[in-house]
Amino acid sequence: MRLATLRRAGGTVAVRIVGGAAIDIDGARDVGALLDDPAWRERAAAADGRRTSLDGIQDADWAPVIRRPGKIICVGLNYRNHILEMGRPLPEHPTLFAKYPEALIGPYDTLVLPRVAADAVDWEAELAVIVGAPARRVDKREAAEAIAGYSIINDVTMRDFQYRTPEWFQGKTFEATAPFGPVMVTADEFDPAASIDCEVDGETVQAGSVDDLVFSPAAIVSYVSEILTLQPGDVIASGTPEGVGHARKPPRYLRPGSVMTTSIAGIGRLRTPIVAEA
Repeated sequence: MRLATLRRAGGTVAVRIVGGAAIDIDGARDVGALLDDPAWRERAAAADGRRTSLDGIQDADWAPVIRRPGKIICVGLNYRNHILEMGRPLPEHPTLFAKYPEALIGPYDTLVLPRVAADAVDWEAELAVIVGAPARRVDKREAAEAIAGYSIINDVTMRDFQYRTPEWFQGKTFEATAPFGPVMVTADEFDPAASIDCEVDGETVQAGSVDDLVFSPAAIVSYVSEILTLQPGDVIASGTPEGVGHARKPPRYLRPGSVMTTSIAGIGRLRTPIVAEA
């Protein structure tokens, strides 16, 4: 199944994408709220609400697939080739940090470069892992069963703020900087060797495969579940492949007027115009 969240007058609604239409899932304000229901799969499969042609949905109507996750946990340095380009050894354990829901924007929303941190803004195409059931101290098999599906997120990073201190957090969660969506593809329909790509102004800057992950989605969920309980609707940004702007010589960053496109085969793409803050 393919699920999404659409903006409507007065709020948002979770939808199931079937063919060329979006079908409202009555009573679910977004995909996160839908996942709160243990019977979410059956409920989504039986959706028979308002039907809207995809051709009639504007870019601005697409919301982040989960609007306000309880947790957004990010994994740094998780693609083998990216670790090598950054000059680091392969990690023994996942490198974790957090992002807050305020960072999220829709899959086609404009990203406004904040004046205070506009000089070293980098792209990071990532597979988003979406939790569909409570997970606490689970093994990899149980972790895989707790994954509802997958989406796309770009962990846009303010490199100057990131490296002000040894902690990365402040460069990773600037408000309204992380496009997320356009859909969640359920785990049973996702190819674990799918390609992942990022383009800036039509030039491919990242091209990889999600099977290059050092720690798989199930391994990450299992590891994080030893620290805290993952809940339905929580999101894990699983890391980025090689090709980030900061690792280039000379470094390359996002600028006003650029367009960033983030794609994962089988899920779709994010298209993000970049503008300066007024």
